Amino acid sequence: MSLSGLDFGGLAVSDGHPNVKNDQGAVRRVLAERNQNPPTLRAPNISKVTSDYQKKDVPRESNLERKSRASRPGKSDKPRRWRLSDFDIGKPLGRGKFGNVYLAREKKSQFICALKVLFKNQLNKNSVEHQLRREIEIQSHLRHPNILRLYGYFYDEKRVYLILEFASQGELYKKLKKAKRFDERQSSIYIASLARALKYCHTKHVIHRDVKPENLLIGYQGQLKIADFGWSVHAPNERRKTLCGTLDYLPPEMIEGKEHDATVDIWSLGVLTYEFLVGDPPFEADGYQKTYKRIARVDLDFPSYVSPTARDFITKLLVKDSRKRMALTDVMKHPFISQYSSESNHSKFPSDSSKFSSENSSENRKL
Repeated sequence: MSLSGLDFGGLAVSDGHPNVKNDQGAVRRVLAERNQNPPTLRAPNISKVTSDYQKKDVPRESNLERKSRASRPGKSDKPRRWRLSDFDIGKPLGRGKFGNVYLAREKKSQFICALKVLFKNQLNKNSVEHQLRREIEIQSHLRHPNILRLYGYFYDEKRVYLILEFASQGELYKKLKKAKRFDERQSSIYIASLARALKYCHTKHVIHRDVKPENLLIGYQGQLKIADFGWSVHAPNERRKTLCGTLDYLPPEMIEGKEHDATVDIWSLGVLTYEFLVGDPPFEADGYQKTYKRIARVDLDFPSYVSPTARDFITKLLVKDSRKRMALTDVMKHPFISQYSSESNHSKFPSDSSKFSSENSSENRKL
């Protein structure tokens, strides 16, 4: 998957990957765009899917995506070029290290979305430009009801903007902290949704590598959405060596500096199940070194209120030998999941986010 075609005006074109070649055509296009005022960048052509992202996985287009494809007569192959002036900006939805997220409404279609605003100086300072390019390239091609949609991106002199699906119930992390912990029914439903999304990602050779409550959002109808693909990687050759993600969710092979594959997401699924049921990650300890040791030993300690079924489910995911971890296909068959399968299946909500423009009409008045 080549990332060299993504450029943010002032950020480096190459992501440093040895297989990425210098795209002179892309450079010429960028130079031409910089002569415009203000500079703009074409959004990804979401209707065009590579061989890894087959059209059978693509749900109906939203109004925003149809607008994104629109252009001058006779030029229908050119995607829409977005500008900040195309949007009404509303309340802040979240703040992060590299920028902020705002509720937004596309002016012509009245489409409700979230606008993630990233500051170029922070991206450059932390050398994460390649991460952003990879995140955009991967997330813009994924189509699943439990994965947050990325509709497009654009930039100006100081910022990069990502146009995202609006998940109106917000962060799962805040929901968990408020509840302290979830019961088995709620945990099972969330984990089943996440397992389906991860299975879909893995069929596309995408490893997420940072599954945690902070990276999960809740949609209008309560459906779970994977929202952050900053550490994700498209890995057709399966095995990687990069140490990345969040300490409490790292598998043994990562902290020991060994190669890893898609089974790191299965480990994270086990950690997340434990955290949903207990309220804290399973290997939490005072200091990094103690946490490392607990992970390496798979030092699990279950409170008495965790049922035998839930314990069995978690211990089959949190296995040190990655080859012996329960497969995602078997996750759906385990009693911890199957006992609530009828409710879990109902969480496959319509993935056409154009419905948000009418379902969240109350949000229009808040902008």
